[in-house]
Amino acid sequence: MKPAPARAYFRFYAELNDHLPVGQQHKSIEKQFSGPGTVKDMIESFGVPHPEVELIVANGASVDFSYTVQNGDRIGVYPMFESVDITPELRVRPQALREPKFVLDVHLGKLAAYLRMLGFDTFYRSCYSDPELVQISSDEHRILLTRDRGLLKHGAITHGYWLRETDSRLQIAEIIARFDLVREIRPFARCMACNAILQPASKERVRPFLPQRTAELYDEFRQCPRCARVYWKGSHYARMQRWIEELIAADSSAA
Repeated sequence: MKPAPARAYFRFYAELNDHLPVGQQHKSIEKQFSGPGTVKDMIESFGVPHPEVELIVANGASVDFSYTVQNGDRIGVYPMFESVDITPELRVRPQALREPKFVLDVHLGKLAAYLRMLGFDTFYRSCYSDPELVQISSDEHRILLTRDRGLLKHGAITHGYWLRETDSRLQIAEIIARFDLVREIRPFARCMACNAILQPASKERVRPFLPQRTAELYDEFRQCPRCARVYWKGSHYARMQRWIEELIAADSSAA
């Protein structure tokens, strides 16, 4: 007679439920298995990428990703605690990145520009391949932002996040809230095109790059040392400043 399969019971908390079918959210889920398996593999079998997991509790004790699931186990899986120190509980990934740096997949160009506008170090190219994204995230300790759950399941990724929103303005608000970044915002410090830190520049220096009317109206400029793009406080600056203020206010009211 074929032996009965082993069973373990998983419960996912908070936003990890976004990865589950509606019928499995916010409840204990039975997982049947016939052979030994790690808790990391079983978690990802539900569609939950491991970089979003911060704490795993098996039968009341914290465990890491290498834990072998046993028959009858009851396992709680918790999301990232970027703004909360959960020591001495066992984290399943390295400590939160207190100086957040990002790398974005090829579908997130608008989000990359918004992150740079807010002053965050953000790598983005429309030609990055998945292996390149994984390598950059791993080598440079950058948080990988993506809409591709499968990409986050790569074993080399330690910090990553699957964006729930699809609109870029909603995505930036999501990132600011999720990683508790409102106090880290440094508006207009980086080039929105290439990510370099902007430098003050005299009108004489940047005049060849300016429309004639702009040179007549403005005296304060900053220039990207990498791509030579010039920035000034025109009407576009006022609009972006208002949007940033609204973004910060909305985050503060939600706290």
